[in-house]
Amino acid sequence: MTASDHVKNQADLRQSAANEPLIESQNIGAFFDIDNTIMRGASIFHLARGLFARKFLSATDLANFAIAQGKFLTYGSENLSDMARITENALSFVTGRSVEQVTALSEEIFDEIMADKIWPGTVQLAQIHLAAGHQVWLVSAAPIELANIIATKLGLSGAIATVSEIENGKYTGKLKSPPMHGEQKALAVSQLAEEKGINLDHSFAYSDSSNDIPLLSSVGNPTAINPDSTLRNHANSHNWPIHDFRRQRLVKRYGIPVGATAIALVGAGAGLAIAASRRSRA
Repeated sequence: MTASDHVKNQADLRQSAANEPLIESQNIGAFFDIDNTIMRGASIFHLARGLFARKFLSATDLANFAIAQGKFLTYGSENLSDMARITENALSFVTGRSVEQVTALSEEIFDEIMADKIWPGTVQLAQIHLAAGHQVWLVSAAPIELANIIATKLGLSGAIATVSEIENGKYTGKLKSPPMHGEQKALAVSQLAEEKGINLDHSFAYSDSSNDIPLLSSVGNPTAINPDSTLRNHANSHNWPIHDFRRQRLVKRYGIPVGATAIALVGAGAGLAIAASRRSRA
C-alpha cells in the first residue's frame, strides 16, 4: 500500500464506520512526532553537533548527547531520565542568549546537518495530508524554536513543542511549561484542536515511540512510524498501521544494521569529544 492509499483508506474506513456526513478537510489534522519519525535520531542532538562546532558546547556536553543518541537509535525510544538531562543541558547553553541568535543558529544547523536526516517516506505522508487540505502539525519535545524551523522548512502548518522561559528577549534557562512529552502531547493536541476546529476523531497521528501512545490514542487514525518494540506490539494488538522507513533505509541502502550504526555514532561522538579535549589542553 502506498502512502497515499494509506491516508485515503484510513479516512474512508473511518467515515464509513461512523456513517456521518463528510468532515471538511480543513477540520482534519495530521500530527507528527519529530525524533525518529520525521527525522532520523534526535533533533536536539543534531542541534548540539552544530553548536559544538561553533564552540557553544563543551566536548563533555557533546559526548553526553552522543551517548543518549546512541541509545535512541539502538532501542528506538526515549529514556525519560536521558530526556530530562538533555533538556537541562539544552537550557544551560541558551541561558542569557537572545531568541534571535538561537533561532538563526538553529536554522543554519538545520540546513547543514538536519536536512539530510529527514525520512522521505514520512515527509511524503505529510505532503499527502497537505495536498488533501488537512492541517499538519509537528508535536515534539524539541525546543519550539527548532520545531518551528523544521515545520517551516517542510511547509507544514506549525508546531507544538517545548517552550522555554524568555525575559527581555533572552532565555532564562527555565522552562515556561512542562516538556512536550508523553501525556503532555495529547493534552496540547486536544487544546490545539479546540482552537483550530480540528475533529480529532477524523484526524491522524504518527510517532515512533511508546511514550506517544496517549497522542496516538487521541485521534481516530493512529499510525506507528519506525516503532520501538513496545509501540510495535501495541500497534499490532490494536490493528494500527505500521511503517518502518528506518530499517529499509539503513539496511538496504547502507547495508549495516541499526545497532551497528548506533555503536558507531557513540564511538564517533566520544572520540570527537576526547580529541577536542586534548586540543583544548594543548
